[in-house]
Amino acid sequence: MRRLLGAHKAHVVAIVVLQLIQAAATLMLPTVNAAIIDDGIVAGNNAVITRLGTVMAAVAVVQAAAAIAAGYLAAVVAMKIGHQLRAEIFTKIQSLSSQEVAAFGTQSLTTRATNDTQQIQAFSVLVFTMLVAGPAMGLGGIVLALQQDVALSAVVIVIVPLLLLIMYLIVRRLIPLYREGQDLLDRAGDILREQIMGANVIHAFVRQDHEVRRFARTNSRLTANNLHSALLVAGMLPLIMLVVNISSVAVVWFGGHRIQSGLMNIGALAAFIAYILQILLAIMMAMYVLMTAPRAAVCAERIGAVLTTEPSVRDRQETNGRPSTAGSRFRLQDARGIVQFSRVGFSHPGAEAPVLAEISFTAGPGTTTAIVGSTGSGKSTLLNLIPRFLDSTAGTISLDGTDIKDLPLDTLRAAMSIVPQHSHLFTGTIADNLRMAAPDATDAELWEALEAAQTMRFMSELPLGLATPVGQGGTNLSGGQRQRLCITRALLRKSPLYLFDDSFSALDYDTDTKLRQALAARLSAATVIVVAERISAVENADLILVLDNGHLVAQGTHPELLESSSTYREIAGSQLALDGPV
Repeated sequence: MRRLLGAHKAHVVAIVVLQLIQAAATLMLPTVNAAIIDDGIVAGNNAVITRLGTVMAAVAVVQAAAAIAAGYLAAVVAMKIGHQLRAEIFTKIQSLSSQEVAAFGTQSLTTRATNDTQQIQAFSVLVFTMLVAGPAMGLGGIVLALQQDVALSAVVIVIVPLLLLIMYLIVRRLIPLYREGQDLLDRAGDILREQIMGANVIHAFVRQDHEVRRFARTNSRLTANNLHSALLVAGMLPLIMLVVNISSVAVVWFGGHRIQSGLMNIGALAAFIAYILQILLAIMMAMYVLMTAPRAAVCAERIGAVLTTEPSVRDRQETNGRPSTAGSRFRLQDARGIVQFSRVGFSHPGAEAPVLAEISFTAGPGTTTAIVGSTGSGKSTLLNLIPRFLDSTAGTISLDGTDIKDLPLDTLRAAMSIVPQHSHLFTGTIADNLRMAAPDATDAELWEALEAAQTMRFMSELPLGLATPVGQGGTNLSGGQRQRLCITRALLRKSPLYLFDDSFSALDYDTDTKLRQALAARLSAATVIVVAERISAVENADLILVLDNGHLVAQGTHPELLESSSTYREIAGSQLALDGPV
């Protein structure tokens, strides 16, 4: 909060000044009112009543104006803090690797950027509107109450510590409840997201009742948590009002006796009661702040955990904290796309066995390198090491002779075009999605790339063409259509290196064949690395890498591997019935 408030120092100072003016004016009103009663009404002096009444009205106007101005500035600063937090969280998430995103969870990150930020924003408004005025009114009220009657102020000495004790006991219990509640909210969101996205699978296996029970368990725990915390919050107000009402009765009782004894004036009693109410109002302000503080503190912890997370994949830093200059000789415009793996390995943190080990090969311009292997052999992981979606934990990967870890991430990724394993499109139009790879591409260039990706047939059936809306994730398109649009997007970027991560799995055999022929002609001068499941799709590759349990067990051309690699023959043989003789 100190860092966030640093950008709004002028507004914060203005809020503090206005709150102090508001508190001073509020504290002044009972004293003026007491003088009107004792010196005006009781004495029958209309001039005093008129003069002090005018002063009282002016003070009330100042008090209202200061409160309105402080409230407006408080809202402005709180909204700006919320805006800044959301922007920082979004930017941080963009810098995290898939490992960190998976560790937090998609739903949790979404909740932290929205709900948690909203909680801090609401808390900020309360702090700015109450934190200065509340203590000022409380302390000022105590001093002025003592000034009116010292003996009667014993009531204040009793009730203030009692009210603070009640709030402390309740707030201490609220903090762990709010922390558990935010975790349960994340869990409920995760389950709901899974059930929505996997609705067809749930229906197919008739698991609706099971999923309902699974959500109900988490929902019941969340409800019980919220009910418990709500009861504590709801119980705080009646307890405080009970103490307030008892103290008010005590003040009137003892004050009446002191007036009857001539030890106190009627105006002084009225002022004393007003100051007692102001003290209690200050405590009520503190109560509202303290009720929201535990939830805001938990939300701040969760947001802080995201903002302080250091991404495992980032630009290399020298010991003096400056970016590495080892890759300065690399020129993007001169990149050739030569990829070299030298004894590369990758392990997840804390894993017993590596995902990849001792991987060495070279892929150059004008060649296609294919990666095959059984499910879980590490094919996609190997491909993801090249753009540094994951960072290798052993060995070296170089691009045109430069260690990719010495290159700025933006430069490295600008030197390649990627089709991911999961075809993802964004909300917008087809043209918007395609231009992610080439923002300045003309419509003619888009249609040319669409034709190369064998997309013209289904595009011609769309009345709006390139302006066709795309739903979130491309859910209004089929798997094959999404896949071909993702390939089109990659083809729009003129790169020396193209990476295809099992990007043809949703295509029929005829479309797959035509697409590969078009790609071979279009990408003849580029370095192409392909992860594939079908042997028929890679048999013309210049180099085939065979992975088995994270190890490179063989490499060569299709005929060479049929002769030398039992693993490759086994994979090829398993597809014989589908793809014909190998």
